Amino acid sequence: MTHASTSAPMDDSIPFEFAEMARSDRVMHLGPGNRGFYTEIMTDAPGDPDLRDRRLLLVEDDPTVAEVARNYLRNAGFLVDEVADGFQALESVAELVPDLVILDRKLPGIDGTEVCRRLRSFTAVPVLMLTALSATEDRIDGLESGADDYLTKPFSPREFVLRVQSILKRTVDESTPEAPFRLGPFHLDVSGRRVSRNGIPLEVSAREFDLLAFFLKHPHQVFDRETLLRSVWGWEIGDPSTITVTVRRLREKIEDDPSHAQFLSTVWGAGYRFDVEEELR
Repeated sequence: MTHASTSAPMDDSIPFEFAEMARSDRVMHLGPGNRGFYTEIMTDAPGDPDLRDRRLLLVEDDPTVAEVARNYLRNAGFLVDEVADGFQALESVAELVPDLVILDRKLPGIDGTEVCRRLRSFTAVPVLMLTALSATEDRIDGLESGADDYLTKPFSPREFVLRVQSILKRTVDESTPEAPFRLGPFHLDVSGRRVSRNGIPLEVSAREFDLLAFFLKHPHQVFDRETLLRSVWGWEIGDPSTITVTVRRLREKIEDDPSHAQFLSTVWGAGYRFDVEEELR
């Protein structure tokens, strides 16, 4: 495991375009032959003072891709630990308790989806999955394994950093904590990021928590998938299947019978609605 706190020396074996990219804080040249990345010239995504020194675990077996990601994340103010396979990832999450895991889908040993499934057995740490597979079923597979978000290669490094920031912003405590409240059988503590039903804690991922919190704050209203992507994910454009998968996973945790939803129902042709009999108190 490597903790990245300073710029790593350049390896002469790294192709020129990657060496140039890694030396520069402001210009990035990404070669087309490297795991789906592409050439782009850009400036760094700005750092967010509220997120500075958040600890990230980067799980990537390609050293060049790892270097690219590490440099941009470090320049945005994050602390970055790195491992190169799935077994190391599981050990490091338990040891380091990172604020976010950035997980490549293709890994030696056990792949990213299996790593994510095992993570979900003991932690709700947010997971951003990176994949070179663009098919909808591959993205759904990643989300169903418990990932909170995903990026498909090729992607903009700026988008990568902004996506990391977006996920973390939803998991940090607000400067003015929200008071816990109860709606029907659900008790929501936004600041503590805890939710329970009938007094029993619900084990939900970070993104599932965000979606449930949104519905609890807006009961009896119908929201289409595009609105949920904007309001919960912070995306102006995205794959609607992300919502479909997250709703399905959430139903499995809050409903007695997910196939006959009592709370989170589908309004055909319109979206989703959260219904409870009691109002906020």
